[in-house]
Amino acid sequence: MNRSSVTAMAGEKEQRILEFVKQNAVRGDPQSVVDHIDKYCIQKEWAMNVGDEKGLILDNVVKETDPSLVLELGTYCGYSALRIAQILKPNACLITIEKEAVYAAVAREMIEFAGLKDKIKIIQGFTEQIIPGLRTDYGVENVDFVFIDHFKERYTADTKLLEDCGLLKKGSVLLADNIVYPGAPDFLEYVRTSGRYDCTNYPSHIEYSDKPDALEKAVFKG
Repeated sequence: MNRSSVTAMAGEKEQRILEFVKQNAVRGDPQSVVDHIDKYCIQKEWAMNVGDEKGLILDNVVKETDPSLVLELGTYCGYSALRIAQILKPNACLITIEKEAVYAAVAREMIEFAGLKDKIKIIQGFTEQIIPGLRTDYGVENVDFVFIDHFKERYTADTKLLEDCGLLKKGSVLLADNIVYPGAPDFLEYVRTSGRYDCTNYPSHIEYSDKPDALEKAVFKG
């Protein structure tokens, strides 16, 4: 099977989620869209959104942080971007980076249907190529909150890249998903032992299951 066929297959489930949302959720209502993504994933097909249980932890950390600019690494179908964006203050915005074009396309439609396309900017491409250009290409001085939920092998590298590019400031909050399953031990070791972060662990479960997982919050000391 060639790469294009694999990529096409990778988007089929996500397209079904999008169609379910369009048929059942309320247009222009982000919470209705989030709820219907959860409903589909619980009742029909599992998908790798942050999910309802860990999503509440995400919501609470975002509210505590009260960010003006959010960076998300890993958009997938736009689920977590919608959770975050709908609770941001009026002038705040979210930039989300997604490597897979098929996922980015679904997320754009999902976000537009939810009525939040003016609050969320999707950048399709590789984080290691996009992060160094955030300041020059997108006018980003620094970020207040980073939700890390992409390739686990990129967690530590992209955290260091954010530091090296001067995109983190004192008090910037990183929140990383899936640190138990599939796990990100290098990331945990780095943020907990580098002396650059104050860390908090939030035990939870894999989305739509009873398998243990957790989120890790790391607050940059500057």
